[in-house]
Order: sequence, then C-alpha cells, then structure tokens
Amino acid sequence: MSGETRLENANPVIFQRSGERLLTATEEDEDVHDPIDDREIFDILFDYQSINDPEHPLSLEELNVVEQVRVKVDDAESTVGVEFTPTIPHCSMATLIGLSIKVKLLRSLPDRFKIDVHITPGSHASEEAVNKQLADKERVAAALENSSLLEVVNQCLTTRSI
Repeated sequence: MSGETRLENANPVIFQRSGERLLTATEEDEDVHDPIDDREIFDILFDYQSINDPEHPLSLEELNVVEQVRVKVDDAESTVGVEFTPTIPHCSMATLIGLSIKVKLLRSLPDRFKIDVHITPGSHASEEAVNKQLADKERVAAALENSSLLEVVNQCLTTRSI
C-alpha cells in the first residue's frame, strides 16, 4: 500500500437527492406554532449544508445512508431518532458518521430535544458497539473535546464545492 489510501467502498451506489420541499404559508408564518416533524429534521440534515461522507465527495443522502423514512420525531415528547445505514456492513467510519449526524442535530435543534442516532438494525457488523458509543453522553462529549476528531466531524459538516 506504499502510502496510498484505500477506500473501503471504492464504488458506492449513488442515489438521487430528494430535492427541496415546498413550504406552505402556515409553515412560513412565524406566529403559527409548527411542530418539528421528520421532514424538517431531514431538511436540517440535508438541505442547506449536507453531511458529507468521510471517504467520498458525496453526501450521506446521496449514498442512502440516511433516508427520511428512518427519521422519527415526537415534538410533544421532544425526541428525535435517526437510523443510518452504512454502505457496507464492516464500515470503519460508522461511528464518525453517527457522530456527525448527532453533532449536526445538537447544533441545529433546541436544547429540549433528546437525540438518538443509531445504526439500522442488522446493517453493520459492529452495530451494538457503535450504538453504545453514540448513546453514551460522556463518550460523545469526550469525542468532541478531542480537537483532531472534532476537526474531522467539522469537515463532514462543511459544504463541499461540486
């Protein structure tokens, strides 16, 4: 491998992005209480600044890692759940991908929300270990205190030029 970087999934399947959602007058009216729903969470993750895959110049939406049907919101209970599906069952970037999703939501949503990010059941060889890391507040906080890891997460959250 003489200094080369080998991609785990050199030829991923690329999916079409979902496109912009048309907003209704009620949704645009700031005086009307508009509960947060699954599409709004999906929009937070992918509309203006997509979450990028750590290995490819593609978004997690384009790789079908996150789909709107795998986003669950209960505005009344202040909970958000996002399931993500790595492109390969042994993806070594799964924890980084989950952490990037969690950080994007932590930065975007009101503090009242409890955010649960986890791997789609049966889609990853280390599903239990990755989910345990992502669910542990102290591990997430420690990861975000690591400046090198935070830099990589921020790169996943940075808009890439096309």
